[in-house]
Amino acid sequence: MSVTHSALASAAAAPAAVDAYTLTAARAWATAAALLGLAGAILGGRALARSGRRPAGDGRKGALVALAAGLIAVVGGVVNLAVADGGPGTGNGVVGGAAAVVAGLTAGVLGGLTLARSAGSGASSR
Repeated sequence: MSVTHSALASAAAAPAAVDAYTLTAARAWATAAALLGLAGAILGGRALARSGRRPAGDGRKGALVALAAGLIAVVGGVVNLAVADGGPGTGNGVVGGAAAVVAGLTAGVLGGLTLARSAGSGASSR
């Protein structure tokens, strides 16, 4: 193999530069996971606020939804980060994946706090 062929082969194997505003599949996946985590965090916060006001322990369903959304967001973000080839700006959704992990963990913590508060008050879910 000559020098020209190896240079062409390495140039063909290198990923093409991605514009900052190009929506790649990995960026779309990471954005969807981050938005799901954000929605879970919002629901978890609302459920936590409602569980403190009402003695009946309302907010349990919201807490469960926040936990589920947080778990899905964390898994989606971690998978996206695991398969990313490069760092931020490469079009692999690294920033969105990290945001999904943070938002998903926040949703999980808020949902868990709500469930702990409703279980600690002795309220039943019936």
